[in-house]
Amino acid sequence: MPKMKTKSAAKKRFRVRPGGTVKRGQAFKRHILTKKTTKNKRQLRGSTAVHETDMGRMSQMLPGRGI
Repeated sequence: MPKMKTKSAAKKRFRVRPGGTVKRGQAFKRHILTKKTTKNKRQLRGSTAVHETDMGRMSQMLPGRGI
């Protein structure tokens, strides 16, 4: 059997934490920031975890990463 390949886009966008959760960046922070409130932009800072309902898709895109 050939090896399972990792999706290149997922490899660039996600990191698997030691506990098995997946870290992702926040969306809606790149452009058109003038109409967003300061509170909204402040709450979009930093990174967050992928929701548990999406972890099945993450394990398909990142095989062999301990998810």
